[in-house]
Amino acid sequence: MWFFLALIFVLLILVPNVKIVPQATEYVIEFLGKYKTTWGAGLHFKIPLLEKISKKITLKEQVLDSPPQPVITKDNVTMRIDTVVYYRIFDAKLYTYGVVNPVNALENLTATTLRNLVGELELDGTLTSRDTINGKMTAILDDATDKWGMKVNRVELKNIIPPEEIQSAMEKQMKAERDRRETLLQAEGHKAAAITRAEGDKQAMILAAEGERDARIARAEGEAKAIYLAKKAEADGLKALKEAGADLAVLELKKYEALVEMSNGTAAKLIIPTDAVNAVTNNAIFTETTGLGDNVKEAPKPVKPEKKDECCD
Repeated sequence: MWFFLALIFVLLILVPNVKIVPQATEYVIEFLGKYKTTWGAGLHFKIPLLEKISKKITLKEQVLDSPPQPVITKDNVTMRIDTVVYYRIFDAKLYTYGVVNPVNALENLTATTLRNLVGELELDGTLTSRDTINGKMTAILDDATDKWGMKVNRVELKNIIPPEEIQSAMEKQMKAERDRRETLLQAEGHKAAAITRAEGDKQAMILAAEGERDARIARAEGEAKAIYLAKKAEADGLKALKEAGADLAVLELKKYEALVEMSNGTAAKLIIPTDAVNAVTNNAIFTETTGLGDNVKEAPKPVKPEKKDECCD
């Protein structure tokens, strides 16, 4: 009987003091009110009545979302900015004994650091320098929280809310800027279109000039070739006559035929050289061949007027 009672008593004492620490968690253990050790993940046994778990700490990354804080810029513009801080605990002992309420301390430090950084910038610089502010705040907070056992991984400016009148002015400025960009884009489009049209007209004129030039060259080459062929045919004809042994009378006859063809045109004047006249005199073949002598008509004789009989009038 006493054995079972003792066994139950031992179990009641020992079982509650057997602790299992989960992964990514640490327990701070105190012995008689003084820090003794830090338990990591696994199975542990606590001495009853002498040891106690002072604090259970998670080692996972945590997020501190601070409410919007009023901040004054260098040009005296009051705006509201809220930040998000990503941090984790790397030393459970420092986190437990370094500062009272470390999360609240980190939140206040974030607010004061933000006011200091934004106070050195003007409104436009604050709105356009988020990355710079984030980097500086991360470095400052990380250095300040090392003695608290905390590691600040990064800081992000969540929202920047300027006053309503500033927002209205910014919207008007943005609208004016958009209108200006639209005007510039339209002007650049018209300019590009005009340049394209001018280049097209220039190319068309160049192609037309090249086409006309090629046509003239082709016509000139055709005419030159025609003249060459005509002269060649004439030369071949003369060569054939020479090879046939034509005498001077035949050659003179060919000349006369050419003169007859020339005289058949309208308003044509026939100029016969002296040697041709002499040839006509010496060669009766000219008159018989051309018939030019038959075309000469005698001048009409003048008609004498009839005399009136005076006696009969």
